[in-house]
Amino acid sequence: MGFWDFVKDSGKSIFGTAEAAEPEVEPKAAPQAAPQAAPKAEPKAAPAPTAGAAPQAAPKAAPTPQHDAETKRKLDALNAEVAALGLDSGDVRLYLNGDTVKVESKGADRATMEKLILAVGNIKGIARVEADLPEDPTAPKAVEPVFHEVKKGENLSEIAQKYLGKASRYREIFEANKPMLTDPDKIYPGQKLRIPQD
Repeated sequence: MGFWDFVKDSGKSIFGTAEAAEPEVEPKAAPQAAPQAAPKAEPKAAPAPTAGAAPQAAPKAAPTPQHDAETKRKLDALNAEVAALGLDSGDVRLYLNGDTVKVESKGADRATMEKLILAVGNIKGIARVEADLPEDPTAPKAVEPVFHEVKKGENLSEIAQKYLGKASRYREIFEANKPMLTDPDKIYPGQKLRIPQD
């Protein structure tokens, strides 16, 4: 199992916030302005009893339902992102534990798995990705993928010069990171990029 670290506070924002998700559900039950004050009080009231009854067993039990709903919401967003990028061939499974995503796929080749790692890792709120990479039958030995974390002021030409020896080979890095990258100039600090291996 390989582990890759990402910048948690950088990347594409697909999760939104729990507060944004809750009002969408609550106005259906109470569309008036006056009951909106009550739903705000209810979330505050629910954590207060949990904290009060939280000597040992209660904190584990109380956060679990909230965490499960939040985790499901985030997993749905991650799965939608992977599908939108065309990286899900139907056998991709994502598991979320806090800010760590585990990626499993039985049929994906190495290049697709590397793209999956980057697709979910470059999401704001994700700090680590776990995955098993399939062996590359053309490689003489198992080679770890080369990922580069973009620094402030860098562009693909500079990165290509560093890893591939020529700035003009920036297009190879761009192609290796499609569909996550849609434009060679749209990279940002903290983003991880896949560097193609010759």
